[in-house]
Amino acid sequence: MERSHWPRRIAGSVGLIAAAALVALSSTLRAQGPVAQQVAAAKKPVTAQQMADYHRKLAAYKAVRDKFDAEAEAYWTAIADKRRARNAKRRNNDAIAAHDYVLTQPPLYTGPPRPVDPSEPEKPPKPRRAIPVAEDFLKHAAEQFHFVPRRPRTEIEFKQAYARVAQTAGLTRDQAVRVYSFEAGGNGKYDVQAGLESARPNARAISTALGYNQLLTTNTVELLAEQGHGILKALESAAARMQGSQRTAMDHKIAIVRKMVAFCKSVPDQWSAHEKLGVTPQGIGVHALNLDIDVGPWLQTHKLLTSVDFAKRKGYTARLTAAELEMMNLTGDGTGFDMVSMPQALRMVVPTSNFFQRTGYERNPVAILNNTVAKLLAATDARMDRESTMPGARDMAAAFSNHN
Repeated sequence: MERSHWPRRIAGSVGLIAAAALVALSSTLRAQGPVAQQVAAAKKPVTAQQMADYHRKLAAYKAVRDKFDAEAEAYWTAIADKRRARNAKRRNNDAIAAHDYVLTQPPLYTGPPRPVDPSEPEKPPKPRRAIPVAEDFLKHAAEQFHFVPRRPRTEIEFKQAYARVAQTAGLTRDQAVRVYSFEAGGNGKYDVQAGLESARPNARAISTALGYNQLLTTNTVELLAEQGHGILKALESAAARMQGSQRTAMDHKIAIVRKMVAFCKSVPDQWSAHEKLGVTPQGIGVHALNLDIDVGPWLQTHKLLTSVDFAKRKGYTARLTAAELEMMNLTGDGTGFDMVSMPQALRMVVPTSNFFQRTGYERNPVAILNNTVAKLLAATDARMDRESTMPGARDMAAAFSNHN
């Protein structure tokens, strides 16, 4: 996981004769079909008083909103300017100081909502965009690549596989367990998808985010493009220790993964290009690798490891805390590093707005409530503390302990 929906109020009363006429009209419109109904809706009668009230409220709204928008535009322009200046200083290896950030909080709109035009017809709700789920990932994997993931026999088996890969790659137990707790709610299984964490009625996926560290289809495409060679080497190393049908199955999987990697590398190494691939049938099919016990742990590990490696390349030698790693995981490596690389004194005073676009910030109550870097990291830690007590998180911690 935002928008406010203001209810439409309809005033007025209808006498018995008018009510009867409306019933007759309704029957006629149903017989004539949806076009006639839309025309009638467009001609919804309103009184002069209703329109006068509407225009009065609209003028009052615009006066307040225009003043706010002018203030907000100036603020967010300063945010963008400071961000560009910081990026330039980092490229030149110059030190970043407090004056490189906007240190005031952004204006928040507290005025009246935009009034509803009573003469406008009711608009039908927009259809929800279909979001692929596990069934779709598997279907497209089979159709596009003839791939069926090897699923774990138990949830513990997948957690143990993830722990082996993650620790070998250099992630700590604390990092992996606490990020899992934050991302998957402390009890998510290897195939958990955003929005479907619990078996509640009418649950629906809210994104393609999948697994312990909630990879989007775009993440999977990008990781295969950038880390596919290393993943293939790990699979080949595992295959060398196998014999018989096990070896045959692994060799077959390696050939398929190699084709998937080639597909993901068929576009420039840019997020926007990977995002476009991620919505194609092949991109949706590639996402099924997260459900495979041989490949999934590598993808979930690299989702975090790329952030750790990014910080090291930037000269950050301290071990990232789980909350710091999650900031990079959530906001992207560049933005996240901007936050985690600042000293505690700066974290206490730098507003979180420095790391957002305006529209994203205004729709993010967590960032608004926890409005400095220090507060946002503390809130992340607090949630990790809570979710780490869940059974899934305890099982994950045990898997890491057993691997030592």
